Amino acid sequence: MAIQLDHVIVPSHDPVAGAKALAGLLDVPWQESQGSFTPVYVNPTLTLDFADREQFEHHHYCFHVSDAEFDAILGRIQAARISYRSSPRGENDMQINRRLGGKNLYWQDTDGHLWEILTVSYARADSPVLTTAGQAPR
Repeated sequence: MAIQLDHVIVPSHDPVAGAKALAGLLDVPWQESQGSFTPVYVNPTLTLDFADREQFEHHHYCFHVSDAEFDAILGRIQAARISYRSSPRGENDMQINRRLGGKNLYWQDTDGHLWEILTVSYARADSPVLTTAGQAPR
């Protein structure tokens, strides 16, 4: 079995509002309460568990999506009047970054987390090819 990320804790001052907002933008299911977490079911193997925290660092979360998903999410971001930008830092320029032949954009939530959607991954462009055992060749 390939190694897969199962869940990530997303610290939040208001987990229900944060989870509901993200699930709405991504158009994925969520639950108001699952024990001490408010889960967002991103796909069959990944859950983002929003958890109530008083203090926390801001995180960056990125989703690799198809062109159709990108356009749909962008439409929901625009409909919700959420400011977005074409780079991880700087002003909200309401622009899409089209480098590497794809599209990506960033927005910040009310907890200060930076969310990103992209259609072409730039993080793995020079990564080593994994073998069938899931390990990079040495």
